[in-house]
Amino acid sequence: MSAWAEYKKKLGPSRPWDLLNPKIEKVSDEVADERMHICNDCAHLTVTRQCDQCGCFMSGKVKIARASCPIGKWGEQPA
Repeated sequence: MSAWAEYKKKLGPSRPWDLLNPKIEKVSDEVADERMHICNDCAHLTVTRQCDQCGCFMSGKVKIARASCPIGKWGEQPA
């Protein structure tokens, strides 16, 4: 599998620009806070607040309804 294909697989169904699209469903502040709390306790969260598994800035990704953690800690997991 190419590096690009592996990156897209880890990214899941969401994309960073989904946060800017008003048609993409967002979660409540409570759900986003719960997701971020899980990320804050994760060894894969870097000092820049990025996930070293998918490369996303987590303060944004946690707000997207269809987003998920690449290692399965939160969100809907792809089948």
